[in-house]
Amino acid sequence: MPEEIDEWTVVVKDSNGTILKEGDSVVLIKDLKVKGAATTIKRGAVYKNIRLTSSEEEIEVRDGKGTFVLKTCFLKKA
Repeated sequence: MPEEIDEWTVVVKDSNGTILKEGDSVVLIKDLKVKGAATTIKRGAVYKNIRLTSSEEEIEVRDGKGTFVLKTCFLKKA
């Protein structure tokens, strides 16, 4: 049974249209360059325990190096 969603709830979806929730795990589907650093995040990287932001197109993930904000169009639910 689907959960009830009020008008103030932000619905965050991955690249396949699957709804993401706080604490889910996601997989990166494309290599991404990190702005301000000489680092590239590789495709297939798994991030656990995601945090949702106020934007429906972005999530926050924690890595050993810090916190990243990723666009949901480059992610799929693990």
